[in-house]
Amino acid sequence: MVDRATSYWATLRHAWFSNVRGDLVAGIVVALALIPEAIAFSIIAGVDPAVGLYASFCMAVVIAFTGGRPGMISAATGAMALVMITLVAEHGVEYLFAATILTGVLQMVFGRLRLARYMMFIPRTVMQGFVNALAILIFMAQVPHFVGHGGPTYLMVIGGLAILYLFPYINRTIPPALVTIVALTGAAYFADIPLQTVGDMGELPAGIPLFGIPAVPMNLETLQIIFPTALTLTIVGLLESLLTASIVDDLTDTPSKKNRECIGQGIGNCVTGLFGGMASCAMIGQSIINVKSGGRGRLSSLAAGIYLLCFILFFGDLVSMIPMPALVSVMIMVSIGTFDWSTFAMLRKMPRTDAFVLIVTVATVVITHDLAKGVLAGVLLSAVFFVRKLARQIAVTHTDSADGQHRVYHVSGVLFFVAVDNFLSGFDFTADVPQVTIDLTHTTLWDSSAVGAVDRVVGKLRRNGAEVEVRHPEGQGAGLMDAMAAYDDPRASASQH
Repeated sequence: MVDRATSYWATLRHAWFSNVRGDLVAGIVVALALIPEAIAFSIIAGVDPAVGLYASFCMAVVIAFTGGRPGMISAATGAMALVMITLVAEHGVEYLFAATILTGVLQMVFGRLRLARYMMFIPRTVMQGFVNALAILIFMAQVPHFVGHGGPTYLMVIGGLAILYLFPYINRTIPPALVTIVALTGAAYFADIPLQTVGDMGELPAGIPLFGIPAVPMNLETLQIIFPTALTLTIVGLLESLLTASIVDDLTDTPSKKNRECIGQGIGNCVTGLFGGMASCAMIGQSIINVKSGGRGRLSSLAAGIYLLCFILFFGDLVSMIPMPALVSVMIMVSIGTFDWSTFAMLRKMPRTDAFVLIVTVATVVITHDLAKGVLAGVLLSAVFFVRKLARQIAVTHTDSADGQHRVYHVSGVLFFVAVDNFLSGFDFTADVPQVTIDLTHTTLWDSSAVGAVDRVVGKLRRNGAEVEVRHPEGQGAGLMDAMAAYDDPRASASQH
């Protein structure tokens, strides 16, 4: 009992206090970057900027305690905002709060059912496509903030990128993103350079988020209205969160608890909906900023949330002065760092099907601005290519006895509905052979279509006058044959299959 308690407190200390300085500093950078993004995502969803800012604060604080991936940042995101547009436009923001709470409940259910294990079904090429598409979307989201805003904006963005990439050669302790934000804000203020600022993105809230139950009727009609949106938010949020967790796992060489993350995201969204925020999930861009700025533990997420609230409440005027080019330069650096540049070399080396899956994933995400659709397209396409390749592995060969009176068909590979045609084509039904043996001992039978194909072969051979013996496969296939095969059942017909 003592050892267990000691281990628990050791784990707790490591998660919270093993990197205090790095977590606190990274939290500042993340909080500053969250403000304009939260406001922008609120505008996308059609709600007041306070909804996105309150969501980011609540989610960052709650997930610090409940999440399964230390160092990962969760807040309002563009992918989630896109899902909310129709609900807000047709029914109003209160229904959005109700949908956010329901999203949290569904995410907790998904976590309790341990559905995170199905992440294994997402191929590496789809993951690469997801990351690269996200990098492109991060960059595209910055374009409106500097294209067409005049020469001073371009110069500030270039200057910001120069600081970001050159400052580490001077000092590796202070995060270059923080230096960039402070330096460009100071330069813009003292030189009186006309630039778009954070304040131009929307008015910052003046008070703290307050607890409140959504003002919607508690009846079946409300559930019918919010459930489709909540279900989509659940899937998109968990998908983006779990993929982000996997990416942060790779960046930090540390594991995460995916099912706990699902439950943590659910608790966070329940709290967020009760405090006037929109549904949120993990943010790959901000998570990478956090890691690159030195954040590793749970304290970084908590600090980011607290800093965010303090900035908008006590330093709102100063925060409003931050020029957008400063934050644009930081996000451009993130997009460049996020993009897997080795992809171009890999495209020439990997199988054409894998390359096609990667390209389709990227294209779908970029066109639709929906990460879930891109991943779904990639997974479905990968499944089709896999099944097609597997179907081609079925092989049928034969050996004949010296007198030509006995033929043995040797079948190997996986027999299922897609491979049936290849399986049938391996038999010669016109050969005049009195005795035929079908050896399935090296074959895996997956479904009823496989058993039906065996029945068809046996039936055709017997109609041609051959005496047919079937050697059953081992394992699950044997049980399937015993249960479903009809070639020795006079009451059954092969047409049943």
